[in-house]
Amino acid sequence: MGINSNMASREVCDLIFVDYATKKPFLNLDYANVTTTELTGESLFAYGGKGHPKKVQFSGERGGTLTIETQMQSVKLWQLITGGELNKNAKFVKRVEAVTVGADSSTITLDEAPVAGSVNVFAAADDCGEEMACTVSDKVITLTAPVAEGTKVVVYYMAEVTDKVERISIKATSFPKNFVVYGDTVMKTEEDELLPYRLIAYKAAPQSNMSLSFSNNGDPGSISLVCDLMADDEDNILDLVLLEE
Repeated sequence: MGINSNMASREVCDLIFVDYATKKPFLNLDYANVTTTELTGESLFAYGGKGHPKKVQFSGERGGTLTIETQMQSVKLWQLITGGELNKNAKFVKRVEAVTVGADSSTITLDEAPVAGSVNVFAAADDCGEEMACTVSDKVITLTAPVAEGTKVVVYYMAEVTDKVERISIKATSFPKNFVVYGDTVMKTEEDELLPYRLIAYKAAPQSNMSLSFSNNGDPGSISLVCDLMADDEDNILDLVLLEE
């Protein structure tokens, strides 16, 4: 039968991350490019006799890693790696190029109300230079020293968003959770059969390392996620399962 045949693989694993503590699904990661499972251990030896030869071998410190490389990303993936808290609001600085209106008041109207005390106005020809004094009422900025109508200015202000936003808050005290990981792919036999292959990592701890790169050339940016494989409370580390259809 095919299940006893020699096999090869040229496909990635789809992975389901289940919260180790609650046993509830946390992330369906079915968009990875590479998934690599590595088992590790340490061998120690007892030596004896002339020439200091190895006599007895001891094995221990069993563990391993599960490494995922993906160009596709999600907020949930960032949360899994960082252990950060998911929030539904955000504040960030915006820059707007505008022109003054009103011959007497020299006003500027923004598309949204800025956070109080966050507005800075500069002449367009002196961006981030000498600040222009102003007052703010809702979305309207009024320059203290009037300028000609149509004068070009640059406005910096803090915007607060509370709708359709997801923010991951990463603190010095943020650490990833542990997960049970279920993998799903196929193996191809010499008889040209495709056999379902499953892996189960019983206690995977994501490492808190993440690099986000943004570039205007070359391949799309990617993320590498490394999970340390540990033993659960029944000493299970990893199952490799091959199914016969």
